[in-house]
Amino acid sequence: MPQDMTQNKPGTAIALRLSSLFLFMVMAALIKAASETVPPPQAVFFRSLFAFPVILIWLWQKHDLRRGLIPQNFMGHVWRGLFGTTAMALTFGGLGLLPLPEVTAIGYATPMFTVLFAALLLGERVRLFRLSAVALGLIGVMIVLAPRLSLDSDAVTRTATIGALMVVGASVLRALVQIHVRKLVQTENTAAIVFYFSLTATCLSLLTYPLGEWTGWAGLDWVTPSWRVAGYMITVGLIGGIAQILVTSSLRFGAASMLAPFDYSSMIFASFIGWVVFGELPTPAILAGAALVIAGGVLIIWRERQLGLDRSKAKANVAPQGAPE
Repeated sequence: MPQDMTQNKPGTAIALRLSSLFLFMVMAALIKAASETVPPPQAVFFRSLFAFPVILIWLWQKHDLRRGLIPQNFMGHVWRGLFGTTAMALTFGGLGLLPLPEVTAIGYATPMFTVLFAALLLGERVRLFRLSAVALGLIGVMIVLAPRLSLDSDAVTRTATIGALMVVGASVLRALVQIHVRKLVQTENTAAIVFYFSLTATCLSLLTYPLGEWTGWAGLDWVTPSWRVAGYMITVGLIGGIAQILVTSSLRFGAASMLAPFDYSSMIFASFIGWVVFGELPTPAILAGAALVIAGGVLIIWRERQLGLDRSKAKANVAPQGAPE
């Protein structure tokens, strides 16, 4: 059974969490800026490959490269990698089609789906209170999605609808990731979960290169980026690796139930970056829907804290809610 040494330093924990959220939003902005030329699978490859050296150095400093990387549940890592990599690709695709604040708001649906999957796949008892919180959050998601589900045949509308459905799909898959991580932490070291996800994401995304060559589909067809875009994508990987370390490190200094509500501050970062960089402002529908989703998420967090469901280890190995991995 893996052991995690924790210290009660809430100020440090919150600072690390907020720093990771800001970096994840900067990473998302860079992906969005490059999305006109770089297809999502290639973006996943850059994100995973250039995060790898950062993660390896971190594990080496923690002395986890030897003792922490022996997998006990090989197929668990495979499924975690498959779901997580696909979720990442869908999120990156959505970033190219939707405003950054909207992608962030829809991403907040992940905890709602996690509760449902926990009941269906893990046999957890979900009572009326949490079901009501899930319903509230899903209503919020539908408010955000409503403008994108128009039957209008306009090409721009159809493109936005595809983007919205991609982000919803990513939220569902991230919920499945959390379920698998909950199982993995029973036998696996945190270092192994972080390491093998990065390795799996790099390999799976690389497999799309010949597939794009063969099919010629624009969504898979890799490109030779300009130096500027290549710089963006390398930076995405480095920032992503650092942000992932900050997320994991925050759980050493504070409980997940205390830190989880701060994940919703990513909407502030997304709105600010979206406005400054892309001239995007969240619409009233996005703000109203996000408020309901956040309310449902906070109620779920509060209820789980009341029930003593400490999932610090599981949350340490997935991106904060509303943020791309």
